[in-house]
Amino acid sequence: MKILGIETSCDETAAAVVDEHLHVFSSVVESSIDQHRAFGGVVPELAGRAHVTTIGPVVRRALDDADLDPHHPEIDAIAVTSGPGLIGSLLVGLSAAKAYSLAWGVPFVGVNHLEGHLFAPLLERPDMAWPVVTLLVSGGHSLIVLQSAPGEHRVLGETIDDAAGEAYDKVARWLGLGYPGGPEIDRLAREGSPDALKLPVSMTGDDLDFSFSGLKTAVVRATEKQHDVALRDVAASFQAAVAEQLLRKLRAAMVAHEVKGVALAGGVAANSTLREGVSELAREFGVEVHLPTMAMCTDNAAMIAAAGLYRLGISGPSSLALSALPNWQLADVS
Repeated sequence: MKILGIETSCDETAAAVVDEHLHVFSSVVESSIDQHRAFGGVVPELAGRAHVTTIGPVVRRALDDADLDPHHPEIDAIAVTSGPGLIGSLLVGLSAAKAYSLAWGVPFVGVNHLEGHLFAPLLERPDMAWPVVTLLVSGGHSLIVLQSAPGEHRVLGETIDDAAGEAYDKVARWLGLGYPGGPEIDRLAREGSPDALKLPVSMTGDDLDFSFSGLKTAVVRATEKQHDVALRDVAASFQAAVAEQLLRKLRAAMVAHEVKGVALAGGVAANSTLREGVSELAREFGVEVHLPTMAMCTDNAAMIAAAGLYRLGISGPSSLALSALPNWQLADVS
């Protein structure tokens, strides 16, 4: 069985072909990020227009790379991100999936984008042992998720305001760095001192929720008072504070729940400090660590196809009346 995955939740247009053994035959990602750099963030209307232009060619490339006839492909189903994300972007992918479904006479299924990220490690480690606790961090979301099996998950904690990736972008904008802010801050932080600025520690209670808006404000105030602090030291101090909160909460989750593995997922999973911290936690608890490759950190359609295979088996295909769900929470997926 081969399934075509389509992902258009934000600024990446992606398509992939995956089979029931989670073998990835092709994975194509076309980003419109260059159009958004001048604005310091994703402009929804520009992102939607870019998807309209690229969705057809990206799907064609994914089929070509998988050695499938684009006119009569041996595709058995289609999985598409139906939320959360930008409404205009989601509608482009959803409309394309419905059109291909009708044209090829195959079922399609709507997939939660965050659940797709949870399936990303399986594409690289199909034999991973369960249960697993996952730290899912991206530009729009920060969650700790307990997974007892593929598709069986429970949200243990999440951000009450800004996501970690959002905080990175806002701090990078304040420091005059480029967009997206994560990679640039990570690069500078490797050369700086994490003790240069004394930044507050947020959310010190026993719950597993996060908060990053106060940290962003603290960086602004600290740099206004200390103009002579090197940019690399500001980056290192900020990154250390973000990682400290994320890893402290993740460790608490591992203490409270006996797991066989710990995983990192989402765009911020590319961050070097987080990757090192999660690896250290795995060694401390004697469990497997699942760090995605760079290709699986960012939004892609292979993870959507993998999640779609599971959802088709559990819930069956979606109706053609399915609408985009821009605020679809992972906790509401069942």
